[in-house]
Amino acid sequence: MIAVGLAPRKLALRAGSLLPALFLANAALAHAVAEGDKGYIQEISGAYLLPFIYLGAKHMVTGYDHILFLLGVVFFLYRLNHLALYVSLFALGHSTTMLLGVYFNVGLNSHLIDAVIGLSVVYKALDNLGAYQRWFGFQPNTKLATLVFGFFHGFGLSTKIIDYEISPDGLVPNLLAFNVGVEIGQLLALTAILIVMGFWRRTIGFWRHAYAANVAIMTAGFVLIGYQLTGFFINRA
Repeated sequence: MIAVGLAPRKLALRAGSLLPALFLANAALAHAVAEGDKGYIQEISGAYLLPFIYLGAKHMVTGYDHILFLLGVVFFLYRLNHLALYVSLFALGHSTTMLLGVYFNVGLNSHLIDAVIGLSVVYKALDNLGAYQRWFGFQPNTKLATLVFGFFHGFGLSTKIIDYEISPDGLVPNLLAFNVGVEIGQLLALTAILIVMGFWRRTIGFWRHAYAANVAIMTAGFVLIGYQLTGFFINRA
């Protein structure tokens, strides 16, 4: 982890370069259900495993907040067993709440749950920056935090799946297929992240720019929080 006090101003300012892209991608940030996908799901009845696998993979691969959190989690993980442990904890968390949330029709406010997901991104970036040890003198349990935030990411998924208005006919196999797709999407995103990180870590500039990268991740998390809370209060007005 990186000491917070090492921040060069120029590197920190680069974090702001993410903001326009994030705002332009506002539909993806909100996990909006594509109208074509929603219309298709509403028209079918019964078990359609391949379409739901595709939808699950698509949702994860295009979910900027999930990918940002994963990036933060694996940023300083080098050993394969550590990667497997943290990714498994995250998968366990979001799979549990996603499946149970949809099966029991537990839908949360999408803006609030996505704001918490944004908070998870901020939390992990600050953890990578060594902020908790510096500010409070202790290190939170990163494994427990990954699992707990996985639960919230799963509620984000379940809330969006409920928006699909899936037919109860074939609900369980379709949900399981969607979850399989989510895991496939997660593995694809994680593979891409690790390939890029693997090359980057071998450069002499990795440690020099790691601080700026985590500031950028943290900034993106704050943008997610602000975007979702703004949507929440606008919708209530």
